Amino acid sequence: MPARRLLYLSGTRADFGLLERTLVAVNATPGLEVQVAVTGTHLSDTHGRTVDEVRASGLRVCAEVPVDVLTRTGASMALAIADVVRGLVPVLERERPDAVLVLGDRGEMLAAALAALHVGIPCVHIHGGERSGTVDEPVRHAISKLASYHFVATGAARERLVRMGEAEDRIFVTGAPGLDGLVALGDVPREQALQQLQMPDVGEFVLALFHPVVQEAGDAAAQARNLLQALRAVGLPVLWMDPNADAGSRQILDALDDGTLPAGSRRCTHLARPLFCAALRHCAVLVGNSSSGIIEAASFGTPVVNIGSRQHLREHGPNVVDVPVDAAAIEEAVRKQVVHGRWPWENPWGDGQASGRITRLLSTIALDGSVLGKTNSY
Repeated sequence: MPARRLLYLSGTRADFGLLERTLVAVNATPGLEVQVAVTGTHLSDTHGRTVDEVRASGLRVCAEVPVDVLTRTGASMALAIADVVRGLVPVLERERPDAVLVLGDRGEMLAAALAALHVGIPCVHIHGGERSGTVDEPVRHAISKLASYHFVATGAARERLVRMGEAEDRIFVTGAPGLDGLVALGDVPREQALQQLQMPDVGEFVLALFHPVVQEAGDAAAQARNLLQALRAVGLPVLWMDPNADAGSRQILDALDDGTLPAGSRRCTHLARPLFCAALRHCAVLVGNSSSGIIEAASFGTPVVNIGSRQHLREHGPNVVDVPVDAAAIEEAVRKQVVHGRWPWENPWGDGQASGRITRLLSTIALDGSVLGKTNSY
């Protein structure tokens, strides 16, 4: 029997980092093959050209679909969805995978799900059924309505999909795949990690990841300035990772260029996942609005200050404190989290064993034309 051929679309350092371990495990399983189509910031020199990391994983890159990631407006984001559909359709027709895999809530994932449905290929959606702010919330649910199967991270996510009318026998709780091997990846001695991160080798440091909220793109510069003000008041060195390419990211970068960070701070475009995990483990607190603070940080007990509406209503553990985009509120929360220190391990997003569950499911679920037909369950 020929192997099942699976195609994953990846658009950012973030989504590939979360799923890399699972994709490699699936590809190593007899009867399964994985290839990756890359798009988005993977192909941008400005963002570190991380397609090289995809290739370094040993997975076959079957196509590159370039899109505009430098204009950084809502309009350019919408046009990028169209460009991914246009670029991916001939890839799907040429490769004819048995299923397309997508993760999360990005526009390129929506494009892949839309293209797959129209050329008759089942789509498997990972991390559906969750809640959040910005455009991610409606895009995530739109992908779920286009997908044939759902591999969700939590029981609550499963229940939301059921209430959305998705068939219960096509929804599987696997846990978050980004937790698989996470603790081992971050298991680097502190001195070594600080040296690799090019951070001061004494004292604590703050890890900052602050992305724009698309609907609030006009406020992005002011929000970044509020965060900078709070971090200067706290005074700890900051390792600041530049934002994604969404609308408003240029304004954040401009605010950073015009502002200052505390002494000993460093900005970086990209960290390889092992180094990012080491930073997540050893920082005193993660500040910003990244899903890594919601999902991954709990596995290290890392204190998190989650800012603004980007992760609105996301499930999270007690290590996360939600605050508005207000300098005084951010400063107070950061100081309290630094004083508190590590939280007991408690991660509601899974047990770090998602790869095995996903691999077994991809080996056994039906992937014939019958799963393309969908009707609401009510």
